[in-house]
Amino acid sequence: MGPGTAASNRAAGTHGSAPDAVREALRAAISSGELAPGIQLRQDELAERFGTSRIPVREALRQLEAEGFVTILPNRGAVVSDLSIDEVIELLEIRIALECHALRLAIPAMGEIDLDEATKILRAYDAEPDPAKWGAFNWTFHATLYAPCNRPRLLAMIEANYGHVSRFTRALVSQATGKERPQREHYKLLELCREGEVKKAVRLLRQHIEETQKTLRSAQRQAEREPSPPGVA
Repeated sequence: MGPGTAASNRAAGTHGSAPDAVREALRAAISSGELAPGIQLRQDELAERFGTSRIPVREALRQLEAEGFVTILPNRGAVVSDLSIDEVIELLEIRIALECHALRLAIPAMGEIDLDEATKILRAYDAEPDPAKWGAFNWTFHATLYAPCNRPRLLAMIEANYGHVSRFTRALVSQATGKERPQREHYKLLELCREGEVKKAVRLLRQHIEETQKTLRSAQRQAEREPSPPGVA
């Protein structure tokens, strides 16, 4: 068990305090699905991996618990948190509120550099055949659109919320919808941003995220219709 090399390298870097570096690395590993729900996070193993004492690890785990990524259980320690579909649906509602507000603020501040960068991301997304990598492109595109709002706290809340949602929706939504429809909506969203059509862009973004909610509900209904394996009550 343990975060990947990239996450470990970030934790070993010089930016921020030790607890912040460990928290960032663990959050990235959890958000990417590398650390699955239910996996136990042992302080001694994490301290060794990140080259630090257990104190920064303990503080990082407390912060991740406050963010909802980790659950600290009596006599078991920290484990990666799990969520029900209803809880993920609620997080998507929060995502709509946060991201629509950020986009509303960002569009008037967007420059050609921002728009060109978003275009490059979408083209790279088009060329990527591996569904496992689509989630990273999706996040980078959305984050690029919101960055001009210049609200660090809002952007941090969006990133944390997206991390929660994406670890439960990434594989399911990619398999169910592919990337043709999401990409078509991404290009339309970018076009509306370029034209300064704030209301239309925000409305499209809301519909874009609501499609993920519909996909999750559909998957939930499908799971409920499937018969239980023999011997399972």
